[in-house]
Amino acid sequence: MEIEKLFSDISSYVWGFPLIILLIGGGLYLIIYSRFIPFKYFFHAIDIVRGKYDNSNDEGEISHFAALSTALSATVGMGNIAGVSVAISIGGPGAIFWMWVSGIIGMSTKFFTSSLAIMFRGKDSAGNIQGGPMYFITEGLGKKWKALAVFFSICGLIGALPVFNVNQLKQAVNDILLIPMGYEVGLQSNLLIGLLLIIITSIVILGGLKRISAVASKLVPFMVLVYMISVIAIIIINIEELPHYIKLIFYDAFTALNYRGDSVTGGVLGSLIVLGIRRGAFSNEAGIGMAPMAHGAAKTNSPIREGLVAMLGPAIDTLFVCTLTALAILITGVWETDLNGVTLTAAAFNKSLPLIGRYLLLICVIVFSVSSLFTYSYYGTKCLSYLLGEKNKKYYNYIYIISIILGATTSLSLMINLIDTFFALMAIPTMLATIILAPKVVEALKNYKI
Repeated sequence: MEIEKLFSDISSYVWGFPLIILLIGGGLYLIIYSRFIPFKYFFHAIDIVRGKYDNSNDEGEISHFAALSTALSATVGMGNIAGVSVAISIGGPGAIFWMWVSGIIGMSTKFFTSSLAIMFRGKDSAGNIQGGPMYFITEGLGKKWKALAVFFSICGLIGALPVFNVNQLKQAVNDILLIPMGYEVGLQSNLLIGLLLIIITSIVILGGLKRISAVASKLVPFMVLVYMISVIAIIIINIEELPHYIKLIFYDAFTALNYRGDSVTGGVLGSLIVLGIRRGAFSNEAGIGMAPMAHGAAKTNSPIREGLVAMLGPAIDTLFVCTLTALAILITGVWETDLNGVTLTAAAFNKSLPLIGRYLLLICVIVFSVSSLFTYSYYGTKCLSYLLGEKNKKYYNYIYIISIILGATTSLSLMINLIDTFFALMAIPTMLATIILAPKVVEALKNYKI
């Protein structure tokens, strides 16, 4: 309990208003500075993902579609299902509005960070082309900024651990499958779930980025479709409640009448805003610096083109998938219970789709969580490769695999506060470098031609 309290306090401290100003204020600055131009290319970005502008001769490892799928496999997952549930259980309906704010601003942030990941690609110790915040910091700002790149990479080693995803997957399997079937859950069952995940994860992650992207490209689009259809069915069943809760999201966002958490600097409303931004950042990772590592591997010589592809990420995972989850929880009324995490979402599915709902959600949760496990391992190996050289990056996978057991056997609060803390720390060097280098991106954007 003392460790949980420690990480809760640390997480609350680092996610103070200075960081919120850096993430949201910095994102707003990027939107205004670019004169909203990236948003004008939204449909063009879809054409890029479809492969219209692919060139096999360009530098990089994977296609635009594979890069987006890889990035989405990390973000479309527990952040969208369990993260939204946590936001509503603590902050009420109003938290969703601030997640939307985070998502809209995050689209611009991801455009800039991922453009920089291509613009300032560097080479690892083996001479391979690499992208990501650690590289655009050193290549774009110069070697004197290397300490900032090292700090990002160290934080990334922990931020990329799969402990939250595993924790919530364990909770989903226990609450949706094992307990209703009469099985006793505890340390033994949690360890078994952890061991099964280790086997599945090991098969994929030891094959490197191309195997990860290949699996993600097949799994993620299909499961997003299944999840979307399931939630739309729930909305149709409860359609009479929809107008009320859409109004309540906006009303509660500025009154915080349903906020149940601790009040920090800024009072109850300030606490609600921070909560929504935190959960939004956890959902879309905009400004954190993870996704640029995937987009930096895209097969393209156009920084702007990949930035536009990355911009679609927050639109899909926060504005679309998170909204679907939120509406399912709200219109079924389960948000007023004492449930939290993935169990809250499961209650919504079970209430409206009593025979198949919980099992549909379980399938989605398993696929989303497992695909997230694959991608996060890649991010962690990139960070270790930068710190200790390409030949040593494989050792991160061993640490990563062991951490799956930790996630399966510990509490939700400890895991989410641990990851929140290191996400916040990663955002500091990522956003600072992005804001400083923004003129380079805007210059390239002005010269960009479809």
